[in-house]
Amino acid sequence: MALLHLSSSAAIRPSPLPCAAKHTIASAPFSRVSSSSGSSSFLVSTNARKTKKNGSAFTVRSSLDTVVPAVGQVTDVNKDTFWPIVKAAGDKTVVLDMYTQWCGPCKVMAPKFKELSQKYSDVIFLKLDCNQENRPLAKELGIRVVPTFKILKDNKVVKEVTGAKFDDLVLAIDTIRSS
Repeated sequence: MALLHLSSSAAIRPSPLPCAAKHTIASAPFSRVSSSSGSSSFLVSTNARKTKKNGSAFTVRSSLDTVVPAVGQVTDVNKDTFWPIVKAAGDKTVVLDMYTQWCGPCKVMAPKFKELSQKYSDVIFLKLDCNQENRPLAKELGIRVVPTFKILKDNKVVKEVTGAKFDDLVLAIDTIRSS
């Protein structure tokens, strides 16, 4: 799946997803991108292909071609890239932060989650925006509130932490790493 860049000023209001702080938040079916000029646009998935634009050929690359988790950082995933990355991780521990852009507790946990990715060099840290596009994966993983952290080992969810509970997350990661 490749990404096309479309401009829009229309508001999109999909169904809400509850956050752990008991707020109702909306998730967008497209990823919203804001430019420095203040205009906003959306990223929409489509099939990769070669095409012509203004007389010159270019290739639209698939997001699967570019998503590679790196040690010491958090990697953004989507419904198409998540399972291939988890399978490629083998017996490594994988920690998935399931969040939405509008969730206050999610925003509080984001910098702490990044710090954990720098602390644990043997763990893969992933983030999944639970927007409309990724809703099938969120449903498959049984998300009910955000933030939710899923810890996977050998392609299976082995632990879950819901809410902005940093100490519980650290304890869960340490427990799985030592098992």
